[in-house]
Amino acid sequence: MLTLTQLSHSYPHPTQRGQSTELCFDLDLQRGDIVALLGPSGAGKSTLLAMIAGFLKPHSGELQIDGKRIEASLAPAERPLSILFQEHNLFPHLSVFENIGLGLHPGLSLNDSDREQVKAAAAKVGLDTYLDRLPEQLSGGQRQRVALARCLLRQRPLLLLDEPFSALDPALRQEMLMLVQQLASEQKTTVLMVTHSPEDARKIANRCAFIEEGRVKVFGATSELLTRPSEPALRRYLGMAQDNNE
Repeated sequence: MLTLTQLSHSYPHPTQRGQSTELCFDLDLQRGDIVALLGPSGAGKSTLLAMIAGFLKPHSGELQIDGKRIEASLAPAERPLSILFQEHNLFPHLSVFENIGLGLHPGLSLNDSDREQVKAAAAKVGLDTYLDRLPEQLSGGQRQRVALARCLLRQRPLLLLDEPFSALDPALRQEMLMLVQQLASEQKTTVLMVTHSPEDARKIANRCAFIEEGRVKVFGATSELLTRPSEPALRRYLGMAQDNNE
C-alpha cells in the first residue's frame, strides 16, 4: 500500500563543516496497517512524514501509494493522503461544520449530499451537537476531533499522524487513539503514526518501525518488537537492561 524505496534526504551536518547527514528510508506497509514510528528525537521521523506528505522533496528514491508512483513534484494537496499535526490547523473564524467541510471542498461549495457527509463525520467523532461552534469555544481534544473528522472525510487511503495527541491529557490521548483505530478500521485506512510513546504504539499499532540516525533499524509486529527487542539501540531506547555481551 505504502512503499518507500531508498527515499532519502540530506542536511548539512550541524557541527562538521562540509559534511552532511543523510537520511534514507525503506518501508513497506500493507493496506489497513497502523504503524508506529518510534525513535529518539532527531532520528528522522518527522522528516520521513514530510517527504511522504510532499512538504520536503527527497533527493532520491521512490515513493508509491496504492501501487502508484508519487512524483516528488506532486503537491501535498494532490497526494492520496491526509495528515494530522499536533497543531490542529483549524480556521478560527469558521464553525466546526465549516472546518470539517473543508475536507470535501476548499471553497465550501457543498451540496446536500456533502452536508450530510459532514454531519455524519461529526457524529462519528462525537461532535454532532457542536457544529455551530467556533474552535475557540472547544477544548483541545474537541479541536483535534474536528481535525480528525476533516481528515477522514477526505476518504484518502493513507493517514499520517505527527504526534497530534501528545499535548493531551493521558486519558484523552488514549480516547483519541482508540477513535483513530476505530475509524481507520471502518474506512480501511492505512495509518503511519509518529510517537515517542511505546504505550501509544502498543494500544493501536499492529506494527512498529524503529528509526535511528535516519534509517529504519527494525520493522515488525508491535508485540514482538516492544516485548522482546533484539536490536541493542531499540533496547536502549525502551530503557531495557542490556545483556552483558552487548
